[in-house]
Formats: sequence, C-alpha cells, structure tokens
Amino acid sequence: MSALAAQHTAAPPLRPLLMLTAAVALAHVLLLQAAPAHWGMDAEAPLQLRPLITRSIEIKPPSPTVALPAPPPPVRRAAPAAAPRLQQNTAPALAPQAPAAIESIATPEPEPTATSTPPPPPPAPEPSPPAAEAAPATPVAAAGALTIPGSTRLKYSMTGRSRNMDYHASAQLDWLQDGEAYRASMVVGAFGLGERSMASSGQITGDGLAPTRFLDKSRSERAAHFQPDKGKITFSANSPDVPWLPGAQDRVSVFVQLASLLAGDPAKYPVGSSVSLYTAGPTSADTWTFVVEAEEKLNLPAGEFSAVKLTRKPQRDYDQAVEVWLAPAIGWLPVRTRITQQNGDFVDQQLRIAEKPL
Repeated sequence: MSALAAQHTAAPPLRPLLMLTAAVALAHVLLLQAAPAHWGMDAEAPLQLRPLITRSIEIKPPSPTVALPAPPPPVRRAAPAAAPRLQQNTAPALAPQAPAAIESIATPEPEPTATSTPPPPPPAPEPSPPAAEAAPATPVAAAGALTIPGSTRLKYSMTGRSRNMDYHASAQLDWLQDGEAYRASMVVGAFGLGERSMASSGQITGDGLAPTRFLDKSRSERAAHFQPDKGKITFSANSPDVPWLPGAQDRVSVFVQLASLLAGDPAKYPVGSSVSLYTAGPTSADTWTFVVEAEEKLNLPAGEFSAVKLTRKPQRDYDQAVEVWLAPAIGWLPVRTRITQQNGDFVDQQLRIAEKPL
C-alpha cells in the first residue's frame, strides 16, 4: 500500500493538464480567425477599349429585315492618336479530348510538309487595273487603302458532316481593336463534343494586321510566333522555322485582313481578281489565294445579306475548298464560311447574331 501511495503522490494531476491543453487550442483558433486573409488574388480587370477618332466612311447599313446593331466605327489605315494597347491573351479553356468532328472545324487547310517553302517576296506594286479587268494576285504588302473593321462579336450556327455523321455546332468570333493593337479569337463547340479555339494577337500597321502570336487549342496547345525583326516565324510544336514575309497572316487574322482590303477599296477587287496572303498555321506557313466571285443574296439565321463571295480552290491533293462570304453591312466581315474536304465532309458556318463585344 505504501508503494501505491507513493506512485499517486508522484504523478501530476490529470484534470489541470487537460484544462491547460484546451485553453492553448482555443487561443490558436481565435488567433487564426482574427488573422487577415491574403490568399486570394484580384481578378484581372476587364479590357477597356478607348473610343477612337477616325476618318468618316460610309458603310452600307443592314438590310431592313435584319435586326442588328449599327456596326462599330471602323479605323482607316492611318494610325490614330496613341491609345491604350490591348493585352494579349489566349483563347478560352477547352474541353479535353475533342472528337474528330470538332478537330475538322475552322481548319482551312491541313499542314503542308515541313519541306514546303514560302513564295519569294512580291515585286514592287503596280498601278491598280481598271475595274473591268481582273486584278492579278496581290499580296497584302502591296495593297493600297485598308479599312480595319470596328470591334465586333459575331455568333454563328454551324452544320456539318464528318465520318458519315451529321452534327450541329456553334461558333463565336470576338474581334477587338483599339487602333494600334488587335485581338481576335474564334471558338467552335458542339454539345457533348467539346471545343476548339484559335486566337490571334498583334499590331495594326500601315499594311493592315501584323500578327505577333497565333494559338491553336484542341487536344493540345500549339502556337506560332511572328518575329519580323529576325525574319522568321517559329513554332512551339518543334516544327522547322519558316521565313517571315511582309504582310504575313495567321488562320484567324487572314479573314479580317481580307475584310480590311475589300472595305478599303472594293473597286480594286472586281469579279475574277484574286488576293494572295502568306498565312501561318500552328506548324507551318503557305500562301492562300482567294478568287473574287459575284455578289450574292444570302438568307441566314441573322437575316438577309448582300455579300461578296471569295473562293480558295484546292491546290494539292489534300487541300480543302474554302468559300467565304464578306458582307459590307458588318464591315466586310464573314457572314458565311463553308469548308469542304475532298471526301465530301464539310462544315457550313452561318451568321446568327452580330453585336457589340462585352
């Protein structure tokens, strides 16, 4: 008994220790609740476009049957007073593992082989021929007047066929410019199939659009970087570099550049004339030549439009046929685009809504 008593006498009291532990834990909780939160980051401020003061030009108003807002003011070739530059960003996030139907959308051409070389620089420009004659193929570097479309958001309905399967999709083109810089993104998606996006960013110069970066996202992300100071275009996909040429475009900017050329001087592009633009994709570059065809009346989801049709016919066995209709009512931007594969697969993109960008 004496030994047990000695053990009880040496052991510390249990209840005071428990009370002390609870008090320390409570103090830590109170300190953590009172501490300020520093883990969050402010969201990036939305893009603020500065209104531009430009030369006044006439743009054909929309058809009375089309309930569209007035197009934003265009920017003439001469650069306006300095304005805040647009921050370059990438296209929206994508759903992974997009199927082949989405992979084929908005792809004007399969990549040529790595051994393909761009054409030599164009010769010095010659005076424009009269409207009654067909103009020769003219690179953008030799172009005269240009009118850059004002910032616009275009939404399209799409139908197509791929691998004997018909599908429906939607697309959206966001075109933003502030007179000095531009940003354009094209996003295509179908319910249950995922998305594909392409984005272009760069500067506005006396020759029109001058891309600095082109981004293509689907199952993976690939980019082309334009480096005029080094005379080359480089690719993130470990593809060989290609020469940079004056007036070089990418697969998004090329359609806005076409719109700018026709809007600047429509009489220079009569039926039968052609426009050649050196165009880069995510892994290579090639020359795209569009032939101007007759003006057509189109009944689209957005209403009735008068539009000039341009066609890019296949040059090689694996090329796609590209048809694009440019409408003066929305700054000569595309109201319809149709891409046809040699096996008969196609995608047909038609304007549904034209509105001011958010």
